[in-house]
Amino acid sequence: MGNPFVHVELMSNDVGKAKTFYGKLFDWKLEDMPMSDMTYTMIKVGEGTGGGMMKNPVPGAPSAWMAYVLVDDLKAATAKAKALGAAVMKGVTEVMGAGSFSIITDPTGAMLGLWQVKKG
Repeated sequence: MGNPFVHVELMSNDVGKAKTFYGKLFDWKLEDMPMSDMTYTMIKVGEGTGGGMMKNPVPGAPSAWMAYVLVDDLKAATAKAKALGAAVMKGVTEVMGAGSFSIITDPTGAMLGLWQVKKG
């Protein structure tokens, strides 16, 4: 498969409650990572695709899971998605030297993250 899902993220309105629930439900290892303006909780699952949890950045929006797909060229993939009718919700953004992401909404209204691993 050319572009696998590589990360799944929970944007939650109550991160503490979500951590308690999912930690007990699945026995995930949850690791808080302080960032400049928030705390991001990494979800370590062992085998398979891991993820993270964060406070929902969209005021008034419900808690929701979002998947990220791996791409080789984030700028090109984001532009291609836009040309195919997607809306770019968040442009290309770097994540602390790990890589970069963008968030699109497809023509049906579904959100999807695009992820590129940092090169070199």
